[in-house]
Amino acid sequence: MFAAVLVANRGEVAVRVTRTLRRLGVRAVVAVSPADRLSLAAREADGVALLRGSSAAESYLDAGQLVAAARAYGCEAVHPGYGFLAESAEFARACEAAGRVFIGPPPGAMELLGEKGQARRFAASLGIPVVPGYDGPDEDRELLEAADGVGFPLLVKARAGGGGRGMRLARSREELASLIPEARREAEAAFGDGGLLLERVVERARHIEVQVVADVHGNAVHLGERECSVQRRRQKVVEEAPSITIDGVLRAELTGAAVRLVQAAGYVNAGTVEFLVGERGPDGRRPWYFLEVNPRLQVEHPVTELVTGLDLVELQVRVAAGEQLPFGQEKVRMTGHAMEFRVNAEDPREGFRPTGGEVRWWPGAWGAGWRVDAGYGDGDRVPGFYDSLVAKVVVWAATREEALAAARRVPPGLVEEPRTTAPLVQVLADDPEFVKGEVHTGWLEARLPALLERAGAPAGAWAAAARAAGSLAAGAGAFAGPGWVGAGKAALWLDDGWRTGDALACDGPVGGFRVRTEAGRLVVTDDGGRCWTFRPALPPAPHRRAAADDVGAAAAVAPLAGTVAAVPVTAGQTVERGDVLCVVHAMKMEHPVRADAAGVVAEVCVEAGATVAAGQVLVRLELRDG
Repeated sequence: MFAAVLVANRGEVAVRVTRTLRRLGVRAVVAVSPADRLSLAAREADGVALLRGSSAAESYLDAGQLVAAARAYGCEAVHPGYGFLAESAEFARACEAAGRVFIGPPPGAMELLGEKGQARRFAASLGIPVVPGYDGPDEDRELLEAADGVGFPLLVKARAGGGGRGMRLARSREELASLIPEARREAEAAFGDGGLLLERVVERARHIEVQVVADVHGNAVHLGERECSVQRRRQKVVEEAPSITIDGVLRAELTGAAVRLVQAAGYVNAGTVEFLVGERGPDGRRPWYFLEVNPRLQVEHPVTELVTGLDLVELQVRVAAGEQLPFGQEKVRMTGHAMEFRVNAEDPREGFRPTGGEVRWWPGAWGAGWRVDAGYGDGDRVPGFYDSLVAKVVVWAATREEALAAARRVPPGLVEEPRTTAPLVQVLADDPEFVKGEVHTGWLEARLPALLERAGAPAGAWAAAARAAGSLAAGAGAFAGPGWVGAGKAALWLDDGWRTGDALACDGPVGGFRVRTEAGRLVVTDDGGRCWTFRPALPPAPHRRAAADDVGAAAAVAPLAGTVAAVPVTAGQTVERGDVLCVVHAMKMEHPVRADAAGVVAEVCVEAGATVAAGQVLVRLELRDG
């Protein structure tokens, strides 16, 4: 076993890996950028290696800095987590050249399977079906020429990395031409590799993935499958194990193909083989296709851990240290059902606009019935340089129905600040189609409007909270903080994690709702065990997407701190409402800033590559009359 390991990542996965290393008695040294120097991962580590530069390219994607940190802190091995350099064969070779063990697959296997185009060809050579597509030379012109042969609709995808970065859906050749530069920029920023490929869209597909682990002694096993079909913008939102979609025959086909693939590739350590499963055909069978291999730990690994009772990070470390897997396939058992819901620093009410800022947890966030894997503690700040994942809420129970019931008890106000996607946990777990398992990779996008309407506390819970808050404020003054505002007449404002409202304006029946106080909050529960938390709040600020200069002029501003990826307009250019004025790259995603009205570009205030702050003016417009 290693004496010390460098954790070459950040956020939730750095915390996760650090805790297992410390439990194993291994010294955990976390590499951090200046933006993360006070992070939860840094506080939990045995040592901290400070990197230069806060952007991903300057820190977590700088292989030389990371290898130097491993040397300087006496770390015999490097754990890359997921994202950043986790799938970089060059980084794995750099570690080996420096005499450090890379906790992941060998570089050769990573090159074979980590690059999506090559992995497709290798899988096909083994007789494993693949999604029709194109993975040849990828200059813009070559991709456009190949698109007609692939057929529309199609996906343009990053060859490297995962997590939906560098992926776009194109329904025509013209649309593809505009999306290729976007996908390439995003892939380059996220993975340091702008390579692209094309795949035909499998309509109404289910996304099923198989967890595998292999050791250097020739042993390879699967740990069952995960269903990851609930996605937004090609990024997973909910994952569960096992899948309720597939039967025993299909499960055997998928797991068998996954193990055969990694054994043929000489793969070692933990990895995930992903598949798309189509709708049932006339014969009752579902067609399936190999999608890709993620040669690393996955964000959703906790659901597999909960149903198998295994620690995947521990297995990774032990295999990397040369140990043999302590079990064979016949010893792997799946028990119960687990679900994971990702909580991102994004505001679903405003088109999932990234929020960031200081994190404030509901005091009962680590409650009974669910587990929270977080990358931020109370008072930590979410920087704009990286992805928006704040935490994962994970539930396990003996049955899927019981796991859903546990998820329904997760309050929308789990994270009090900033606004996050936490309110979607409860409404997803209560959605009739989700409960029945009637989902596919495009389901969430279509279902979101209905889900967002149901998010947050119902009217009865608001009425119960308002009544209790009024009594408390008039009595002991427990709610006389920021909730009281004077405007000729006092009003009491409450926030349920989804919206802010005037409590005095909430009136109605409160039957079936119970209220208790907890750490200065009101906790409201109903007869079904659902829970909502209310806290005093200031009135909501007026909505603003652009800063008005004067009559007839406006300024488009950065929605959050980041880097300018592109400025597609020039001074004097006429634009229509909705046209893209600037693209800001932040939290590993591109955020287009659009014109709110028709006009003429009066001034372009930034250029590509510039670092901008939230609210900074990007483009000034002279508005068109009428």
